[in-house]
Amino acid sequence: MFQTSTFHKVSKEAIMSEQLEPLKKSEISVNDIAYSKMETGESVGLLGHLKGFLVPFSKIFKKTLTVEYPEVKAPTAERFHGRHQLNRHPDGLEKCIGCELCAWACPADAIYVEGETNTEENRMSPGERYGKVYQINYLRCVFCGLCIEACPTRALTMTNEYELADDTRAKLIFEKQDLLAPLRQGMLMPPHPMYPNTTDTNYYKNEIKSSHPSQEVNN
Repeated sequence: MFQTSTFHKVSKEAIMSEQLEPLKKSEISVNDIAYSKMETGESVGLLGHLKGFLVPFSKIFKKTLTVEYPEVKAPTAERFHGRHQLNRHPDGLEKCIGCELCAWACPADAIYVEGETNTEENRMSPGERYGKVYQINYLRCVFCGLCIEACPTRALTMTNEYELADDTRAKLIFEKQDLLAPLRQGMLMPPHPMYPNTTDTNYYKNEIKSSHPSQEVNN
């Protein structure tokens, strides 16, 4: 019985070996491959290496800036990318026209905009439309600045404010009222009519310098 099982096992291996295809000889050998010598550039030498270390060496001797944050805050760069701001025209009307180009430009899908049509009874911006809903999710925002580059009316800019940490995720989703710039002197809280005898083109050319008394009456 032991011999029978051994013979049966050997027979299976023989059958499997017959079914395997024989190895084919490679059509291309190493000797058939053409090699070319790579030409490397000349060595930069000692002077070139010293030039490469010029920036690190210059930083070594500079005084390290250390501040007692948050009691003392170091000034940010002039073009620092911080919290966003929705700007206003000098008479108080909003610059945002609800075009949603900033939302389309955002690579992190952090901006959500809903546009609405202006009416004479409820005019929030010059032109046809305004941003009814405007949200920025700072859990997603990467502060790349592509949104402000896409804005055609300079309604969206970035401030130097960087303290955005909070204790809940919901508080890091900024609504329109959180992003709107405060009213300055000469501005009126919208909705109110446009400056008399002007069009939206006058607003976009920065020809409006302050509000008009008629706007305040109809406010």
